[in-house]
Amino acid sequence: MTILIIGIALWYAGHFWKRALPARHAAMGDKAKGVSALILVVSIVVMVIGYRSVESYDLFAYPSFLKHINNLAILFAIYFMSPGPSKGALFYKMRHPMLTGFIIWSVAHIVVNPDFASIILFGALTIWAVAEIIVINRAEPDWTPHPKGTIAKDGMFLAASAILTVIIGYIHGLVGPAVFGG
Repeated sequence: MTILIIGIALWYAGHFWKRALPARHAAMGDKAKGVSALILVVSIVVMVIGYRSVESYDLFAYPSFLKHINNLAILFAIYFMSPGPSKGALFYKMRHPMLTGFIIWSVAHIVVNPDFASIILFGALTIWAVAEIIVINRAEPDWTPHPKGTIAKDGMFLAASAILTVIIGYIHGLVGPAVFGG
């Protein structure tokens, strides 16, 4: 569990150090982006190693229909993490579509993974995304929505998200649990 917690801590550090140490971040200039990227890649690797190394057990049983709701939630999470909301007509006024998609993704994983390690990992990532929204809104209170796009763009990105959901689900089944049944 310690390795998992270290990975989560690195994830937080990689995202928040710009705001926690603004002078140091600014002094590094463009190199700061590289440092952030390196910290985040290392954090993901450490989280995966930590998650896979934890011997965990389910804390409760969930109804099987939640798997289908989870898959639908993942479709919407991928859509919100795409350029669709900022280029379409439905969600163009949404300030944080990518973080919203991330929250949907992490909560969906908690719903169908009732083991302690999953609750720690995906719970911490949900908390991070909510904190990130709060920090951004406080640091940059003035914000202008994107111009309104078209419903066709929404449809295009939703279709692309559906295809991507199937591809990610297939790969997920190769390296971990099958997400579409079986």
